[in-house]
Amino acid sequence: MSDDEQTPRTAGGTADGKTAGSAAGPRPEEIRFFGTTWVDHSGHYALRRVGLAAGALAAAVAACFVLRFAFQGLQIADTGGLVNGLVIVMFAVCSAIACRKTWEGFQRRPDDPAREDSLRSLKAIGFIGSLLAYAARCLTEAPGEKLHRAEYEAALARYEKRRGSRTGNPAARRKPKRGK
Repeated sequence: MSDDEQTPRTAGGTADGKTAGSAAGPRPEEIRFFGTTWVDHSGHYALRRVGLAAGALAAAVAACFVLRFAFQGLQIADTGGLVNGLVIVMFAVCSAIACRKTWEGFQRRPDDPAREDSLRSLKAIGFIGSLLAYAARCLTEAPGEKLHRAEYEAALARYEKRRGSRTGNPAARRKPKRGK
């Protein structure tokens, strides 16, 4: 994960946060499907949340049907009760872990990005849990909104503090001469 993903971005701006024709300061990070509407809840924000929750639930139901067909394939192949049981337990455990890790990802940035990368395949197997966590989070807020809002407000506070301490023209100040 790069530094850009860990701090609020200055989307399309220069290093000091200024863009042509816009106000100076940090700009909010965009959230997938919401853009920056999460800041002021504009642009059909509530409708998007409801639509995404319904879409995630529909995708989870469709995924359950796909897994059911795969399980029926195992039964037709007559692989035995042990293999069938292991497949069920594997999908249940992976879904539970994926749901928890997805939910935690909405609340805070990962402490160890390498560990999160190593869990990527487990999350892929338990994709139903991730979809359910996304749907549940959409019912309360845009997924990751609380995290992004805290980072954005902290960046605004840092910007205001820096801006307040830099009042005046520094070029007009004279440095005291050293005595020889």
